[in-house]
Amino acid sequence: MEDYNKIIESLGVRYIKSRNMKIVKGVTIDNFYDVENTIIVVNNGDVYFGPDQEKVSEGDMLFIPGGKSLSISFGSVTAPAIPNEEFISNKKKYLQNANDHEINDFDVDGFSQVMFEAKVFDSVNFFSSLNITPFAIRNSTVLSDLIKLIIEEDNSVKPGKNRIIKVNTEYLVVELIRYILDNRLFVEQLVTNSTYFKDPRLIDIFSYIKKNIGGDLSNKVLARVANVSEDYVGQYFKMLTGINPQDYIEYQRMEAAVDLLRTTKKSIRDIGREVGYKDTAYFCRRFKMMFGIPAGKMRRRESLINI
Repeated sequence: MEDYNKIIESLGVRYIKSRNMKIVKGVTIDNFYDVENTIIVVNNGDVYFGPDQEKVSEGDMLFIPGGKSLSISFGSVTAPAIPNEEFISNKKKYLQNANDHEINDFDVDGFSQVMFEAKVFDSVNFFSSLNITPFAIRNSTVLSDLIKLIIEEDNSVKPGKNRIIKVNTEYLVVELIRYILDNRLFVEQLVTNSTYFKDPRLIDIFSYIKKNIGGDLSNKVLARVANVSEDYVGQYFKMLTGINPQDYIEYQRMEAAVDLLRTTKKSIRDIGREVGYKDTAYFCRRFKMMFGIPAGKMRRRESLINI
């Protein structure tokens, strides 16, 4: 347990967004995907997810780790299925922001959600690095109350609201990890994948990649950072993380690109170059291959909850 305490202490948590949403029309999204972590609490109606369309009922929650694609249904398990790209183009047809009256109206199906970032040593996404998949959370009033409190603060004009949101988002992440440990979820993944957080050479590689995302990140450079041979660095990285370093680097570059698309007005060409792609056409192809939508649509979309 001491190891988990050290990992939690090393986590950098950042609040992204939160919203109350109402389901205007039932829909199934075949391949929903976002780079941020999302936690949903169902207020009224039902949400279904995964290959078996597991049901999340009123009062229960769904956690979707960043970087994990899944099938998700809002309103009905038999709702028409559409691809993520089509949903993004027509999202107001299915989901809209809800006011306080509507989220307490039993005739209005809807949910509340918070999006956040959680990175170990400010470098690697905690939940996705552990290979944790989307899962339902049941009978946790602490988590559901925290989600509602964060949204309430976000909608307020009270002094100190940003501080309250920051503190409670950190609390939310710690309680989420406690829920996983207390219910012995993903035991094998935690045992297998958490060990690499203890390797200082790997942490040095993570930090170097983050600081030099647009530069030369070849295996030759990474080998120098970790003080191992160029022939060995790929094997070393994959042995500890389960993926090869260049795949990890591409995901980090694309994640950085999404952040720039959402927070700046830079051109797609400039964003591609900033994250390490000299060829804009190649950057756009790889972006669509990874996220299932063009970079321009990701900018317009921003996120599932930004409606």
